[in-house]
Amino acid sequence: MSDLPPWQRAPLLVLGFAGLITGVLAGLWRLAWPTPDFVAGAPHGALMMCAFFGTLIALERAVAVGQRWAYLGPLGGGLGSALLISGIAPAMATVCFIAGGIVLVLASLHAQRKAPALHARVLTLGAAAWLMGVLVWALTGTVDLALWWWAAFLIITIAGERLELSRLMRVSPRMQQVFIALIALLIAGASLAALPIGPRLFGLGATGLAIWLLKQDVARRTVKTTGLTRYIAVCLLSGYLWLALGGAVLAVLAPGAGSIGWDSALHSLMVGFVFAMVFGHAPIILPAVLRVRLPYHRGFYVPLALLHLSLVLRVAGDLFEHHGLRADGALGNAAAIGVFLLLMMTAVVTRHGSKHP
Repeated sequence: MSDLPPWQRAPLLVLGFAGLITGVLAGLWRLAWPTPDFVAGAPHGALMMCAFFGTLIALERAVAVGQRWAYLGPLGGGLGSALLISGIAPAMATVCFIAGGIVLVLASLHAQRKAPALHARVLTLGAAAWLMGVLVWALTGTVDLALWWWAAFLIITIAGERLELSRLMRVSPRMQQVFIALIALLIAGASLAALPIGPRLFGLGATGLAIWLLKQDVARRTVKTTGLTRYIAVCLLSGYLWLALGGAVLAVLAPGAGSIGWDSALHSLMVGFVFAMVFGHAPIILPAVLRVRLPYHRGFYVPLALLHLSLVLRVAGDLFEHHGLRADGALGNAAAIGVFLLLMMTAVVTRHGSKHP
């Protein structure tokens, strides 16, 4: 079966980004910032982890597979996103996400059979972690335990993609074994999240993986270059620092939901690490999905800097129990994501407009 043309992929991308925007606004609503009425009480975690990241990564995987059936994965995520945003049938949203997760696992297995390397097996494991999180959410009716699986999904997926590129650094068999052990710690932590030991294991795995990536990633070399290549490397290396910090907070404090350190750990991982990866990979992923050129501009550093600086405020507000500082930091996080989206859209439109005056 032939692949989908870019114009048919675009609606799936739009549904994913609709989940992102709604999820960000729902997070601000939780911190008492003025937001549109429709986001009041919206499931912030599910919107971010499933509606946005699940849809986006499933779409990226479908593009890599290049067969129409694989697009049922992002379609399930996109429909789940629409249902969550509308608030009409939240239970049906989980069904859509489960269907999308199953297809994502199948697409990952398909890619793994074509290239049976360690990074491909890691990507399949990441896909399975997302599906597990959705199943836990559906069975428990809460995202408290599902969040650990979704966090594992994102961290493992990013690590798997970087492992593929780290072959340029000639990773030794011993370091591959260390990598596998760290991934196992993340899975063990997610599996035992209901117990005090779970967050500590997850934190140890995350911190160890950050150190591993800082040592093995080719970004250590490419950060010495210029232009887009250097920008991507700065995104990666700065994100690894947040991964280490979030993991360390979990390993030391093992905070429960709502306690001191919880917001710091969760958003160090999901904002500081994951969104730094998004900022860095978007100039590569968007052209691959939509087949449009995305010219690099030094302005890309603006939202990246805003993301990191505002997250410092947020973490400080959480650790020192200063709600206003934490809320200001969250607003800065949202602003960074908004500025980044506007820059990406402007870059695409400007490039397209220059071809068609």
